[in-house]
Amino acid sequence: MDSPKLRVGQAITPEQFDELTDAQLERLVPKAYREFFPGKDACADGHFYLHDGTAWSFYRGDLLDD
Repeated sequence: MDSPKLRVGQAITPEQFDELTDAQLERLVPKAYREFFPGKDACADGHFYLHDGTAWSFYRGDLLDD
């Protein structure tokens, strides 16, 4: 796999999610939410929850509630 150019808020596919490392996935999350990223193994269906109950989705590259 070529090393993708990772940008904050970039949506990815489930296949890309499986291939990327925790550090690479963290680069996709806006800085304001990075402290809540629990690591790839704790992300159910490509998303994780923030302190206020909203969820960040790697497949959308945005909050699920937006």
